[in-house]
Amino acid sequence: MVSEAFAFAGAAGGQQANNPYQGIIMLVLMFAIFYFLLIRPQQKKAKQQKEMIEALKVGDSIVTLGGIYAKVAAIQESVLTVEIATGVKIKITRNSVASVTKEQ
Repeated sequence: MVSEAFAFAGAAGGQQANNPYQGIIMLVLMFAIFYFLLIRPQQKKAKQQKEMIEALKVGDSIVTLGGIYAKVAAIQESVLTVEIATGVKIKITRNSVASVTKEQ
């Protein structure tokens, strides 16, 4: 009975020794999966957000990261002046724009 256990252990160890690059291949495969499922889509989303922020113009209706609906009244370097109600204007940074919405 003991000899069968040693024989089985020897057979299992022999299979791993046949492919010494198996660990490296698995790491490369895992990195590729993470790249295509996590990293690449996140980079694409960040690029679209940056393009959307750069394309803002006066009169666009936006939603801020805080959930405030507003209309762009003026644009400076990195600061937007937005109108959140008739006659009520506030200044926000460009990066606090979550999305551009349709006209209200």
